[in-house]
Amino acid sequence: MAGGGLLMLLDDITALLDDIAVMSKVAAGKSTAAVDDVATMTKVAMQKTAGVLGDDLALNAEKVTGVKANRELPVVWAVAKGSLWNKFILVPAALLISAFAPWLITPLLMVGGAFLCFEGVEKILSLFHKPGKQEAEAITAEFVEAEKEGVAPSSVRAAKEAAKAPVDYEKEKIKGAIRTDFILSAEIMAIALGTVSTKPIWEQALVLIAVALAITVFVYGLVAGIVRMDDVGEWLKAKSSSVARAFGRGLIASTPWLMRGLSIVGTAAMFLVGGSLLVHGIPFIEHWLHDAVTGAGTVVATVLPLLVHAGVGALIGAAVVACVHIWGAIRGKPAH
Repeated sequence: MAGGGLLMLLDDITALLDDIAVMSKVAAGKSTAAVDDVATMTKVAMQKTAGVLGDDLALNAEKVTGVKANRELPVVWAVAKGSLWNKFILVPAALLISAFAPWLITPLLMVGGAFLCFEGVEKILSLFHKPGKQEAEAITAEFVEAEKEGVAPSSVRAAKEAAKAPVDYEKEKIKGAIRTDFILSAEIMAIALGTVSTKPIWEQALVLIAVALAITVFVYGLVAGIVRMDDVGEWLKAKSSSVARAFGRGLIASTPWLMRGLSIVGTAAMFLVGGSLLVHGIPFIEHWLHDAVTGAGTVVATVLPLLVHAGVGALIGAAVVACVHIWGAIRGKPAH
């Protein structure tokens, strides 16, 4: 009897182990499926945010231009760290808003859009307030002060116009880049959230975290590469190959033009991204635009939304600038 009881116990244990093995296999299959599902949703979210990613790249590359060469990578790293902190705030906030107050998403994005358009108008207005041609002595003095302060000569000039110390001006520039990143990141998180809004909260969290990390690495990795293009050019110029040397010279010659182009694209992106956020929150314009492009040709369907977004962004940005300047005048303080 004792032997029979032992055999029965062994059979029960064997059956239990078989059940555990089957359940483990099923659980592993479900886990793999869930991981695949998250990966697929992350890919879709990244594809939907591709346009904003391009604007994010242009804006951030433009924001770090004019920085002293040996400070470019530290500045990019400082902004990248700020961007990670932005994501650290935005991911939980997006999940909380999605769960408890989804109606808040559009108003918050509209506020961010208005701020981007405000910055765009301010930047354009600053082009009309450039100082006259400087004397050689003044230029030399700027270079001397820039070397002393460890900043770029352009930062010295801009700091004087803003009545700030050059180092403080550069710190403000970094903070401005982080603020802009916050708005663009918020839009990216909102778009990503829209692709997973029907999924369980843990899947939403995983997708948002994956998107946040991917866009930060992608954008700031490219920005770092762009701002150091001249160094790559110098490295290629030292090579023995005539092709490499020619390519290096081409990189060095094209870098200033690329930076200038990114500055223009970055300014345009402020109006396009900001305007699109604003239009999304103004139902009659959004509905009119939708009706206008429905059934239209590819060119009209592509160009018309860009023109409307830029136009709305410019108008609202100008209105915000006017309000800020009026408020500054009332308080007896400059708007900046």
